[in-house]
Amino acid sequence: MELGSLDFLKQQDLPTGALYMVATPIGNLGDITLRALHVLNSMDGIACEDTRHSVALLQQFGIHKKCLALHTHNEMGGAQTVIQHLANNERWAYISDAGTPGVSDPGARLVDEVHKAGFRVIPIPGASAVSCAISGSGAVMLDSEGQFQFLGFWPHKTKERDALLFDICNSKRTSAFFESPHHIKETLALLSNALEPERQMLIGRELTKKFEQLVSLQAKEVAHWLENAESLKGEFIVLVAGREGSADEPPEHASLLMWAKALSPYLGSKEIATVLSQTLGLPKKDAYQIALDAKLEK
Repeated sequence: MELGSLDFLKQQDLPTGALYMVATPIGNLGDITLRALHVLNSMDGIACEDTRHSVALLQQFGIHKKCLALHTHNEMGGAQTVIQHLANNERWAYISDAGTPGVSDPGARLVDEVHKAGFRVIPIPGASAVSCAISGSGAVMLDSEGQFQFLGFWPHKTKERDALLFDICNSKRTSAFFESPHHIKETLALLSNALEPERQMLIGRELTKKFEQLVSLQAKEVAHWLENAESLKGEFIVLVAGREGSADEPPEHASLLMWAKALSPYLGSKEIATVLSQTLGLPKKDAYQIALDAKLEK
């Protein structure tokens, strides 16, 4: 791709001894930004979550740089290698397999180590499944006043799953999370059964790709949609509207007690109280009493 005519890119300050966190497309190669291409072409090296995947991506745009594998299992060691290069006054970038590094992808430990070593980190933004889904969500965001919470990938261990389900059901903010095609049916069924029937949801599948799908529906309609869905393949993002209610309205005691009981096999009373307090804004004293009540009623 010829970038020579785009003089404004040459005005971009690209300091040496810096790490560039570069977002890449989440599926559609057309979503690569001009700035990302310019930055990647200017690097001395590129650290990649998966070098095989990233080299193929870079070659699509005629970028040929030395690449270093840096993933979840070697992030700390890889970070030290990158820091050595930065200490030699080089420019290095980091790219994950798709999207923005550090958002449910490796990258946070790398950035932390680079910060600790005293080097600059420069984020280069790009395509995001979260912002993509929110921009096309409509009803899910109507009552959220622009607020949402991103919860990463849906957990499948019972303790973490129940805590997250409690959080989504009771939050007044829109909740967003990722799910794989292998578990989407089970997760949506569990979620729809826990929500009020009219709670608004958005299911996004294969965003930016050929078979992209955005489905807006209510929780009570999820079972029917699952039965008739043309495909459940691909990566999913799910948005759930926040629960209705005034800002100072606490959840009913019976509802709180139910969730405290669900958490009681896994957490102590103080830990349950902390979850209730931090999630719902309950006074710590009230939250602790509910946790004690749940233990007593076991």
